[in-house]
Amino acid sequence: MMKVTFLRSGLLDMPIDPQVKLILEQMEAKGAPPWHTLTPAEARQPIDRRPLTGEPEEVGKVENRTIPGPAGEMPVRIYTPDGQGPFPALVYYHGGGWVIGDLDAVEITCRLLANRANSVVVSVDYRLAPEHKFPAAVEDAYAAVKWLVENGSSILVDSARVAVGGDSAGATLAAVVALMAKDRDEPSLVYQMLIYPVTHHAYDTESYRENAEGYYLTKDSMVWFWNHYLRDEEDGRNPYASPLLADNLSGLPPALVITAEFDPLRDEGEAYAKRLKAAGVPVEVTLYNGMIHGFFGMPGVLEQAKKAIEQAANALKRTFSI
Repeated sequence: MMKVTFLRSGLLDMPIDPQVKLILEQMEAKGAPPWHTLTPAEARQPIDRRPLTGEPEEVGKVENRTIPGPAGEMPVRIYTPDGQGPFPALVYYHGGGWVIGDLDAVEITCRLLANRANSVVVSVDYRLAPEHKFPAAVEDAYAAVKWLVENGSSILVDSARVAVGGDSAGATLAAVVALMAKDRDEPSLVYQMLIYPVTHHAYDTESYRENAEGYYLTKDSMVWFWNHYLRDEEDGRNPYASPLLADNLSGLPPALVITAEFDPLRDEGEAYAKRLKAAGVPVEVTLYNGMIHGFFGMPGVLEQAKKAIEQAANALKRTFSI
């Protein structure tokens, strides 16, 4: 059973947000087993997320289709806002440690972003580990954005205004796709939206020590995710798995990096933002105090989640209007 604690260790000792505290207490009461004690199949069992996400918001159009991927047809879900278009577009990658998660997991998030950014959102159902280990998810993620840039007009998208984004492992994929697009000189991307990204295959940060257990995402679960995702330790040193290890971050598109105070991944997300800034990349970085990993997907119960989604949508709108 998950052990619940409510103060961050260290100098600040800031309390956890009361709304988050209630969520953690409810999770503990339900006694759900932590991910690292499950098989991938068990961890993928569907759950009702509506109590956390809220009800789906209407958008102009939602389309399920497949696009060509490196290993065959790849499912995507396309959210189009009301209006005539052409629209800018955000290619969105769901979280889940590259092992769990699907299009349904980010349904509410994608609807909210589509409406608030007045943008098409293309949610990508990339291949999952351990059935498909690194770099399968990376290859799928890159193929999806390349397809969109080449075929944008078919779905009312202005291919000159395409951004990538995601949460957690999906944010890692977004960051890596931006790196790949720079390395390969295509496609051209205008923004990267990184919500508490995983940026380094390591567990040695202060935030890992402070938040190893008790705050939804644990160190043990991150070890479990990484072990399923990577083929070997060498993969973890590949910048397309650990973008913090990339030699040169200059020339990447502007970025938004959002982190959460009570998250093992907090420090590596902030470290990536610092490296982007040092490389001359315009970066907006925000730490949401009192929040846990996953909060961005909980606008049904967290006011801070609503604020973060608004921040992300406004950042996209500003970029798309340039």
